[in-house]
Amino acid sequence: MLSPEKIRRINELARKSKTAGLSIEEAKEQSALRQEYLQTFRTSMRGTIENVKVIDPEGTDVTPEKIKNIRENKYLN
Repeated sequence: MLSPEKIRRINELARKSKTAGLSIEEAKEQSALRQEYLQTFRTSMRGTIENVKVIDPEGTDVTPEKIKNIRENKYLN
């Protein structure tokens, strides 16, 4: 999870880019912060998806095999 300060800075730069525009340094900072945010988001989403168990209305586990395999390999390592 990104710190509140980094999220605040991302939002500040986004607002500034829409109004006054960003300097080259600010644009580089914005790009780096966005990449860090996306990496954090993807890691979190992957963890969530890998731990989901899908159950149909009859109560049968219908979790895709790919997810089951990832989960098994994760705990074997």
